[in-house]
Amino acid sequence: MEGFGHARPALLGALVATVLAAVPALAMWGFTVDDALIPVRYARHLAVGEGYRFNVGGPATDGVTPLPWALLLAPVAGVDALAVLWRAKYMGLAAWMVAAAAFGSAVFRAPAPRVAKGVALAALAACVPVAAHAVSGMETALALALATLAATSGAAPMRAAALAGLAASLRPEMAPWAITLAVLFAEGPRARARAALVALAPFLACVLVRVVCFGRASPLAVLAKPSDLEHGATYAFVAALVTGGPLLALAPGALGKAPRQAQALALAGAVHLAVVTAVGGDWMPYARLVVPVVPSLLLASVLLAPHARAWSLAVRATLALGFEVYIAVVAAPAGRHVATDRAALIEAARPYVRNAHTVAALDVGWVSAATEATIVDLAGLTDPTIAVLPGGHTSKRVDPAFLLARDPDVLVFYEPPRVVEERLLASELIRERYVVVATLPLAGHAYRILARR
Repeated sequence: MEGFGHARPALLGALVATVLAAVPALAMWGFTVDDALIPVRYARHLAVGEGYRFNVGGPATDGVTPLPWALLLAPVAGVDALAVLWRAKYMGLAAWMVAAAAFGSAVFRAPAPRVAKGVALAALAACVPVAAHAVSGMETALALALATLAATSGAAPMRAAALAGLAASLRPEMAPWAITLAVLFAEGPRARARAALVALAPFLACVLVRVVCFGRASPLAVLAKPSDLEHGATYAFVAALVTGGPLLALAPGALGKAPRQAQALALAGAVHLAVVTAVGGDWMPYARLVVPVVPSLLLASVLLAPHARAWSLAVRATLALGFEVYIAVVAAPAGRHVATDRAALIEAARPYVRNAHTVAALDVGWVSAATEATIVDLAGLTDPTIAVLPGGHTSKRVDPAFLLARDPDVLVFYEPPRVVEERLLASELIRERYVVVATLPLAGHAYRILARR
């Protein structure tokens, strides 16, 4: 009975946290991002024996930043693209539920005031970015789950190092976070060296595969989506506000007195924010790059609480929960309809692209779900030739003659057009060869379908 008494808080915490994580995730079930369908296309081609490639018959390209993700999807990818996306969403939700249970168990067992535990659980429940990315259909959900399980494994440093390393294999920018966590969890120089190697191994394996298969160590997205320090600093700052965890763990006065696990979690979180700043942030909604470390920082805030002043916790909790509620009220509603809107757009576009031989588009994710045609990726995310061209994600200097050499039957351009689309539309070569055949509405904007004359 004594053992059961010790187990009861852990079980209760697991149940409470699972419910608090599940409800907002299900509320955000309709969220996804266009890029989620890119690894789906790779996975579908793997499933039918076409190999790791975006276009059937085309070259193998490094168009998936989380290199293992398409391989993990491949066993369930023998169906329509949208059905694969829904399966990926279920996979992400299931992984997050397991990790949320571990998080709740760790929070309830922590030697901390109840109010600090309640604040951490409330912050988890109110965090729209975590809820949204847990069901986005992207690798972020699995990275979130692995990072959370690593954070709750302070008593087993090598297991924590392995889990953190696996998270970094899905999100390369998490490698410094994984190494920091592994080193600070371990005790003694030898143990720390082993933990660091274990945490780094999955990331290095991905680097090696990229070098051997694609000729470069970094993901193709680094070339296709260049960013800058200013954008990265803004991104990290805003993400720290709207995700709750970084604000709650911001207790430097308590850090020196806190247990090693709290110090490791807080310092690893700080390292991750610095790396996100350095890599220039991201262009996707809801602070995707910061989401995986949010639960670890919420746990850090609980472990720091006994060593922090009550007024400090009150101020941090008020700010963190205030920002989270603001995002839930202002930004969450639109996110709940993204998947439905994209499904309707895909269905509307199919008559125009289904039988095309080659389609050129900037937003290749949803287009790839509408057709099996060869896709010319004007952003370069899946095309190394375009990725190295000057310009940013939406402004690659794609020459009209270069595009015509790819012989597209159909062009899919956003309205209003982005820089690369505007440049192509202004070309006499394009205007004399293509005509608008349809305008497909999407959330106050539209896509124009241009067919060859």
